[in-house]
Amino acid sequence: MQDETVPCSENVSASSSGALSVRAVNVLKELAPELIGESPPKGPWVPPEELLRKLTAQHLATARNCGPQTAREIIGWARARGVSIRSPLFIGKSLSEVWHSLAARASAGKLTRAEITEALEKSIRRKSARIPVAFQIILLEILSSTYDPPPLP
Repeated sequence: MQDETVPCSENVSASSSGALSVRAVNVLKELAPELIGESPPKGPWVPPEELLRKLTAQHLATARNCGPQTAREIIGWARARGVSIRSPLFIGKSLSEVWHSLAARASAGKLTRAEITEALEKSIRRKSARIPVAFQIILLEILSSTYDPPPLP
């Protein structure tokens, strides 16, 4: 089944600037009331720049029907319009790979709060009840204030 596309702008051809899939437009329509207080019309709609400026990877990560492919599509579409949305740190990694990566970064003294937060949010979104023991120890050190985070770049 092929996704339908909606032209991004009436002044720019879809071939030069790309077009959003119906799924991507629907994700942005769902986020619009929360981010800009606007309820998009049914049917064709071009997301306003204000919505793109307020959009974060966190919004995309938690939006209904927005998987990694749709998030990449929206991030790329926004970038083509001059709006930068930071990609999630662990995009395309399984939870097991995320935990392994965090344990390795903690051992090297390079773990950041943003990485911990994003990993835990991903785990919660997936309703995972398993957190590896190595990472539990790291969390315990952080919570007991024995953890000294690396300096910011």
